[in-house]
Amino acid sequence: MEANELFTLALQLSEEWSVTKCELKPEERSLTLVLDFKVGSKFVAPGQGHQLKLPVHDTVERKWRHLDFFHYRTELVARIPRVKTPDGRVVQIEVPWARAGSGFTLLFEAMAMLLGQRMPISEAAELLGEEDTRLWRLVKHYVEKAHAGENWAKVRRIMIDETSSRRGHRYVSNVVDADSHKLLFMAEGRGSEVLGQFAQALREHGGDPTQIELISMDMSPAYIKGARETFPDARIVFDHFHIMQMAGRALDKVRKSLKREGVDLHKGLWALRGNSWTQSEERLARRQTLCNKHPKLGRAMMLRESLQDILADEDIESLRWWCSRAMRSRLEPFRSLAQSLRLHWDGVVAFMQTRITNAAIEAINGILQLAKRMARGFRSFDNFRTIALLKAGKLSLSLPSLLPT
Repeated sequence: MEANELFTLALQLSEEWSVTKCELKPEERSLTLVLDFKVGSKFVAPGQGHQLKLPVHDTVERKWRHLDFFHYRTELVARIPRVKTPDGRVVQIEVPWARAGSGFTLLFEAMAMLLGQRMPISEAAELLGEEDTRLWRLVKHYVEKAHAGENWAKVRRIMIDETSSRRGHRYVSNVVDADSHKLLFMAEGRGSEVLGQFAQALREHGGDPTQIELISMDMSPAYIKGARETFPDARIVFDHFHIMQMAGRALDKVRKSLKREGVDLHKGLWALRGNSWTQSEERLARRQTLCNKHPKLGRAMMLRESLQDILADEDIESLRWWCSRAMRSRLEPFRSLAQSLRLHWDGVVAFMQTRITNAAIEAINGILQLAKRMARGFRSFDNFRTIALLKAGKLSLSLPSLLPT
């Protein structure tokens, strides 16, 4: 079998096309495959359906980067036919090995997308021997196309949370489907307008704001305001993870107030933080000693742990008792926490009744922060959003298989 025939089979070209020439340059470690169509072939014009095949009007030469062949940088070169449509327009046909307007073959793009899901784009570009700006355009094309084709008509319950995008208190807001755990939407900032922007995106994806039944969030006033304005019929749920964060901060304020009074709390910081089942025996013993020695600290720890048990048991009456007990505790941080729970009572009770948490969105935020650290930051919000959707959007990218079919 000759080389031209071998490469024709390897590229899985359609019957009109074949490899007519192979140019191997060992000193440059490059391979050029020249493709051409058979004389007399007719082609379909883009957008004209598959019924009408037209003769070649003229040709234009194009090049595409292909996957390396035995570490040789490989390019395809071909005369691309242009055909004259019935309405008099002269248009370039679409070739089977590359998408229109791309300088890469479909298989190269599939490999680039595969690498982009597993490593920073800059590293993928270095591995493939391409400029990262070209790869960013490629990745954005597939991500935007797949995201635009998403249908959100069945989305009923969502989660919203913030995560940092850059240094200097720069944040983005993420909206996740609470049922499929799919990242739906990312927007700059963490204001009330974010939910309005999501409502607009929901309409663009075949949904309607009235279909949203539940929104899980923290007690951010901006998110609450946005939810009430944009999704007035949706039930707001306050995630217990954030409630327990607030309880942990209240406990830490009690610890700091004791330190300011001159109390020796050696090794108390990490012994008092976290759940008992995550602590070592040494830290648990230190926690018990500190709570026994300092009644104020003991009351604070009791309030924190009892709140955790009440939320887990879904006992609404016990939560009422807890708020009353915290108000009488003479611990100002826990009095403030009880006031916050009473102010946001419906959302706290909604968690106990639905058990919807922001655990999935916290996991996604962790994935995005890891990607950001690996890439040493992103040049723009647009790049960050692209990678977020690629890694957490569960998109159907419609890429060709890298294996022969």
